[in-house]
Amino acid sequence: MELLETAIIVALYLVPLYITNASALLFGGKHPLDFGKKLFGQPVFGKGKSIEGTFAGFAVGMASVLMLDFFFRQQTLLVHENFLLFGALLCAGALSGDIAASFVKRRFGMEKGRPVLLLDQLDFIAGGLAFTAWMRIPSIEEAVIIVVLTLAMHRLANYAAFKCKIKSVPW
Repeated sequence: MELLETAIIVALYLVPLYITNASALLFGGKHPLDFGKKLFGQPVFGKGKSIEGTFAGFAVGMASVLMLDFFFRQQTLLVHENFLLFGALLCAGALSGDIAASFVKRRFGMEKGRPVLLLDQLDFIAGGLAFTAWMRIPSIEEAVIIVVLTLAMHRLANYAAFKCKIKSVPW
């Protein structure tokens, strides 16, 4: 039972995180989140972070949270009694982690799409975990599974997005 419980908990973390992160990319728009402003000569976040993508990412992520809580209420209780708030924080954290990574990359003068090992793969996970840490900290086993699955899924998802012409680079 413990293995099944761990798998359920990991899935309840990953579904909102992955859906939020993917939706922000998929529904990205033309209006940069930083309004085209620069900081120390570099874009604050860059063109890859849009107002439309941020709002769509949160909205679609929250739709997944609502569905999980509605259809799997007993399982969501394994994570937290207030899964709606927990899920909202996961979604906001995923977006914030991704935006923070872009901010850091711009400060180092890196162009949009330039890969940075682990930062690009785990930024949204770190954001989601940071935003929800006051409500629940995943066990070591849960955290390891989340990281390992994310590293594998990130590689596959980015390659698929590249092949579908959603991303300009396969990483």
